Amino acid sequence: MKPWMLQPLLAAALLVLTACGASSTTSSAPTSASAPTPASAPTPASASTAASAPTSAPAPTPLSTTAAQNTPASVSGSQAVRLVVDEQASQASYHAREQLLGHSLPSDAIGTTKQVSGTIVLGPGGEPIADQSKITVDLSALQSDERRRDNFIKTDTLQTSRFPTATFVVRDIQGLGTPLPSSGQATFQLSGDLTVHGVTRPVTWQVTATFDQQQVSGSATTQVLISDFGMTPPKAGPVLSLDDHLTLELTFAASREA
Repeated sequence: MKPWMLQPLLAAALLVLTACGASSTTSSAPTSASAPTPASAPTPASASTAASAPTSAPAPTPLSTTAAQNTPASVSGSQAVRLVVDEQASQASYHAREQLLGHSLPSDAIGTTKQVSGTIVLGPGGEPIADQSKITVDLSALQSDERRRDNFIKTDTLQTSRFPTATFVVRDIQGLGTPLPSSGQATFQLSGDLTVHGVTRPVTWQVTATFDQQQVSGSATTQVLISDFGMTPPKAGPVLSLDDHLTLELTFAASREA
């Protein structure tokens, strides 16, 4: 082949190579250019989804609020019951065995006071609320059939000038159903703290009560030792000895208030 014939062939080859290079560059360009477009397309969609998420989130709130209002609110403190002692129809007394001068056999000494007041508050579950459940007895008003005995007990034994009252704080009730009965009779126990002569001891009362819609009435008894409350059994005048064991009795009537 003649040298002058090579120049047109080389020129044609260069044109072909140039065309191929331009074509591959052009075809790859759209790929890289369009790649960001699909990638960014989901972004607005997910953003709108995230933006709408808080809108649906509050939906359960009204439901749970309604449930909370319907459940505990119906069982509230409004179901608590107050038992207020009727001071005109209640009294407290002690019973003790004593030996009197000139008597061969012991007899019962009984001292009574009608100065009884107080309130017992029962919660919705029938449990006593201790800081609102206290019975108070005025010991300075105690009377028996022997004035000399009364004066000695109040002055030397009970020292009512310093400790004029006895109190009982109710802390537990056993054997009484819930809610408080509105009719019939029941026997149960009241446990709590008895304070006499400045000394507090736990005691349990055995109670028999009759119930109706407006009132609870009955009697309660417990046994204690005089010496447990820092006192010495009295001996004075015709009383040669008084037993250390005492039976305490409370006869009561109480109005019931919701």
